Amino acid sequence: MRKAATLFFVIFTTLCTVSNVTAEENHSTLIETIQGDVTGDGQTEEVKLYGIKFSPDSAYFRQIWAEIIGDSKRNWKITYQGGYEPKIQLIDLNHDGIKDIFYQSATGGSGGLYNYQLNTLAKGVLEEIPLPEQRFLEGSFKENFIVSIQISPDSPPYEMDVSDRAEDYIRLGIYNEEGDLLKPQSVMIDPIAFFEPVLISKRKGYGLKSYQQISGAYHADGLGTVESLWYFENGKWILLQTDWIPSN
Repeated sequence: MRKAATLFFVIFTTLCTVSNVTAEENHSTLIETIQGDVTGDGQTEEVKLYGIKFSPDSAYFRQIWAEIIGDSKRNWKITYQGGYEPKIQLIDLNHDGIKDIFYQSATGGSGGLYNYQLNTLAKGVLEEIPLPEQRFLEGSFKENFIVSIQISPDSPPYEMDVSDRAEDYIRLGIYNEEGDLLKPQSVMIDPIAFFEPVLISKRKGYGLKSYQQISGAYHADGLGTVESLWYFENGKWILLQTDWIPSN
C-alpha cells in the first residue's frame, strides 16, 4: 500500500511539473522565425525563437529558447540566458559547410555586456561551440599620469596620457599633485562585451570580432576598447588581430 502511495505521488508530481511548464510556455512570445539548413541534410529547418517576459510590460525576457523543426518531424530545443532584444543568426562560423545558430541578447547592465551562445546541429547532433576568450591583456598606472596598456606579450605596451583626469586620480589617492604614483594599481579589464560576425574573405568565410572595454579607476572611467578578430579552425579559435582603440 505504501509503494502504491509513493508511486501515485511521483506520478502526480511529474504531471503537475509538466503541466506547469506547459502552462508557462503557453504565455511565451514568438520573437522571430528564421529558416535555413542547420543540419546539413539539404532540407530547410525552421528555427523559432521564443521568450517569456519578466512581466507583461517588461522588455526583459527571463526565459529564452529556440525550437528547431525539421521536415523529418525531428525537433530540437536550445535554452538560452535571459536578456533584452534577443536574436539569432544562422551563419557558418566553424566552417563545416553547415550554418550554425548564433544567439545574442543584451544583459541591460551598465557595462553594455551581451549574452552569447553558439550551437551547431550538424547531422542532427546538437552541440555548443565555446566562444573565444582573450587570454592576455594587461594595464596599469605609471608615473606622471601615464597608463600602460599591453595587448600582446610579444608587442610593446601602448602608453596613454591621462593627465586630463589628474584631478580625479589625485582625489582617489592614485597620484599626488606632482604626478607621482602613490600606489601600484592595475586598470579595470572587462570581459568581452560584444561579438560581431564578420566576413574574413570569400574563401575563408566568417569569423568573429570582439569588443572589450578597459577602464581606469572605475568603470565609467573608460580608457578605450580592445578589438580582436577571431577565426575558428581545427576545433579552436585563432586570434588573427588585436587593436587598441583609445577613447576620445
